Amino acid sequence: MWQWFLDNAPYVLVVSAVVVLVVLPAGGWIKKSLHSLVPVKWRKGVDRGMAIIVRFISGLGLIVVLLALVAVIASEEGVSAVITEESIFQWFIEHGLSILVVVLSAYTIYRVSRLAVPEVVERSVHVRGRGRRAREELAKRSQTLSSILTGVIGIAIGLIAFFMVLAEVGVNIAPLLAGAGVVGIAIGFGAQSLIRDILNGLFILMEDQYNKGDVVKIAGIGGLVEDVNLRRTVLRDLDGIVHTIPNGEVKTASNYTKDWSRVNLNVPVAYGEDLDHVIKVINGVGEELSRDEVFGPMIIGTPKVLRVDNFADSAIEIKVLGETKPLKQWEVTGELRKRLKKTFDLEGIEIPWPHRKLYFGDLPAGKEAVLCETCSQGNPNSNKFCSNCGAKIGQ
Repeated sequence: MWQWFLDNAPYVLVVSAVVVLVVLPAGGWIKKSLHSLVPVKWRKGVDRGMAIIVRFISGLGLIVVLLALVAVIASEEGVSAVITEESIFQWFIEHGLSILVVVLSAYTIYRVSRLAVPEVVERSVHVRGRGRRAREELAKRSQTLSSILTGVIGIAIGLIAFFMVLAEVGVNIAPLLAGAGVVGIAIGFGAQSLIRDILNGLFILMEDQYNKGDVVKIAGIGGLVEDVNLRRTVLRDLDGIVHTIPNGEVKTASNYTKDWSRVNLNVPVAYGEDLDHVIKVINGVGEELSRDEVFGPMIIGTPKVLRVDNFADSAIEIKVLGETKPLKQWEVTGELRKRLKKTFDLEGIEIPWPHRKLYFGDLPAGKEAVLCETCSQGNPNSNKFCSNCGAKIGQ
């Protein structure tokens, strides 16, 4: 068994290291996927189970990596050279210290990048406007970009450190790099959709189309952006359903909460109402709402009448517009509807609804019937034409 390990140590080292590098970040992704599949009451158990599995696989992989390193050294220098104290001390001085420096440097650089990247991104990102709203928009965009850049930097640092360690223990990394290039080209041809997702995700982030925490509609699905990276966007709709959308499917992105949001409401009133009075009442309700202790801070522009928008079948529709902070337009619009209804009731302003009068042939009490001479159909005496055949009554 040890002889086989000696003969295949470089390959075992590469495979075990790749397994460790894949399992560590994949654990979080698998946990999120399981959360969307299992009931809420089972999620704590799933988290504990996933933590145990990830730790076991990672620990086992690290042990195999260490054994493979020992096997590589043994295969290069011979077992007898390895087991002597002098050879071990000499190897540690020549190679061990270099490996230790590489690992510690990689870890230090990664930790520093996790602290520095958010600061650099926040200073580099610019948003329109000032005040609290601009700061909230800046925080959302910085958080999205920082998480993606930190992940990319971590992967790059890990790969560079891994190949430097391999070179230090005597493994010729040139064939590995050449093989990785060939594999990369093959994957590129076979995973064109993945490349398209990553490129489109890059443009989404660079152009600031949407960020984590925005409400958007993409690929025909609307919802709150729970996560976005170079490959995919995760939305949660009003039913609580989580949608994972590849960025390559995003042709048009509609952002409902970019910088600010809008109250857009058509208020129907009866044709018999005084429109000047109605407009005055609506504007008064909007001003009262903007001064409210709870809803006032949500409003940027007071909701007010823009115009008489439409002559509908049963009502005159009046367009009301206003500006709110992002994500607050639905809350403000709902409160505005409620207050308008109460105020209209107090002012005696009618909000009409479609209605029809049906006549089944029975005349009201006190009404005399007039027979049509053409079809003998009874009609109210106020009718000039027969309701059945249309002939003129009284001919």
